[in-house]
Amino acid sequence: MSGKRKRVVLTIKDKLDIIKKLEDGGSSKQLAVIYGIGETTVRDIRKNKEKIITYASSSDSTSLLAKRKSMKPSMYEELDKAMLEWFNQQRAKGNPISGPICAKRAEFFFYALGMDGDFNPSAGWLTRFKQRHSIREINIRNERLNGDETAVEDFCNNFRDFIERENLQPEQIYNADETGLFWKCLPSRTSVIKGKGAISGQKSIEERVTIMCCANATGLHKLKLCVVGKAKKPRSFKSTDTLNLPVSYFSQKGAWMDLSIFRQWFDKIFVPQVREYLRSKGLQEKAVLLLDNSPTHPNENVLRSDDGQIFAKYLPPNVASLIQPLDQGVISTMKRNYRAGLLQNNLEEGNDLKSFWKKLTLLDALYEIAMAWNLVKPVSISRAWKQILPVIEEKEGLDFDEQDISVATVATILQHTKGLENMTTENLEKWFEIDSTEPGYEVLTDSEIIRRAQGQTEESSENEEEEIELIPEKHVNHTAALQWTENLLDYLEQQGDMILPDKLVIRKLRATIRNKQKMTNSSQ
Repeated sequence: MSGKRKRVVLTIKDKLDIIKKLEDGGSSKQLAVIYGIGETTVRDIRKNKEKIITYASSSDSTSLLAKRKSMKPSMYEELDKAMLEWFNQQRAKGNPISGPICAKRAEFFFYALGMDGDFNPSAGWLTRFKQRHSIREINIRNERLNGDETAVEDFCNNFRDFIERENLQPEQIYNADETGLFWKCLPSRTSVIKGKGAISGQKSIEERVTIMCCANATGLHKLKLCVVGKAKKPRSFKSTDTLNLPVSYFSQKGAWMDLSIFRQWFDKIFVPQVREYLRSKGLQEKAVLLLDNSPTHPNENVLRSDDGQIFAKYLPPNVASLIQPLDQGVISTMKRNYRAGLLQNNLEEGNDLKSFWKKLTLLDALYEIAMAWNLVKPVSISRAWKQILPVIEEKEGLDFDEQDISVATVATILQHTKGLENMTTENLEKWFEIDSTEPGYEVLTDSEIIRRAQGQTEESSENEEEEIELIPEKHVNHTAALQWTENLLDYLEQQGDMILPDKLVIRKLRATIRNKQKMTNSSQ
């Protein structure tokens, strides 16, 4: 008679490994034997795959995921969702975060969400919040976050030690970065303001996509651009198979990069293409992908090939803006190439500029942006790594006099473009930079964070805003609102035929108004 199987409690990392093996064709029976668990447990992990991946993706620490064994929800689930969304955005921006700042923000969201009772964001709450989401460190107090040269030097030294230990060559070191692109933004002259001409960029959410560039440190391996649009199959694609596009195309309702798309890109595009390139160069199939702290970038445990040889590593929040390679002029060069290419196409076709822009489709834009990326020279990418890997400059003997497309070149094209012949260099620069600060991820306002935490859809939120705009504004303070709810409760108490749920609804409303009143008083 066989003995009873010893109970095994898997860590989150173990569950991620099982999910990877299942996706690669592993059987529940085999995995149950390997991990010493029941087949039912393996099937449960398969069933909860997305929940586990989402949890791990939003976690900050790989080491904590290797220890954590449960995804125990917070007592205040809506508050937890709002705080995690807010925290990820602050970290991505490199904004200062401390325990007291988190506590104050948690109190704000508690009352804004209309939650019942009193809430004390104590040190214990903060510790549990960090544990639930495997957050390694929450205190980022450095006041020089945007210019911490010491932190840059420390990271670069540590990263060079890391690649030496891992025996990685520049060909095996990659960077990826997202940006927003207004692909149909028309340059035009407007009325003279203070003696200067101005650029009028007609921007539309429908004409915005997210683009992610990825290349290795030599600039010799540039992956196909990853583009995220709103529509799954835009009308301009017609019978075009998305697999045959010059870019890797994904869709998301806001045309933003998100955790799911990034993971798909890493597993299905990045890893296979990197393996193929390294094989062609006779190099070991091992590589690291350097990333910033965007909320759309999953935890390092999620971004790892099955054999663990291709993996991600993160830049510290306070140095990413200073040294992330693709953000050091590479992406802006690609955008310049794109806009200059469109103007050149218009000139060659002899069209009126407005007619040309009107006929421009997303499919046209994707081919043009792919060409713009191809035109970015390897030298432009290599020199963007000079702070992190100065050895590349020494080894490759780069010619730093080599220039990408200049403003003067585009100005020459404009001299032959009807309506834009006299555009100034200043205005041209403004047009080039019109989406330079567009992130690849959705930046949420406090109101949007609250709606998302409450599970409201984007569509319902938009409808609510439209309805509010149609109603004339009438200010009612909290004291008056509370008095009305008290009066209504008194009325219901006097009605013998009123059922209990009606009273509970009004009591809930009264609690919400009281919390809002507390929030207002605490902020004054």
